[in-house]
Amino acid sequence: MLYFLIAVAVLLLVYAGVLVSFVRKGRRIPPAAYLVLAGLNGLILAAVIAWAVARG
Repeated sequence: MLYFLIAVAVLLLVYAGVLVSFVRKGRRIPPAAYLVLAGLNGLILAAVIAWAVARG
C-alpha cells in the first residue's frame, strides 16, 4: 500500500511539472487537466484514508 501511495505521489509531481511547463511556455492549461489533477488528488486521499482505517 505504501508503494502505491509513493507511486501516485510521484505521478502527481510529474504531472504538476508538466502543467507548470505549459504555463511557462505561455500556453493555457486545458480544462481536462484540472479533472486529472483532481482525480489524482482524490486517489491519494482515498488511499490514505483506506490505509489509516486498515491500520487502526
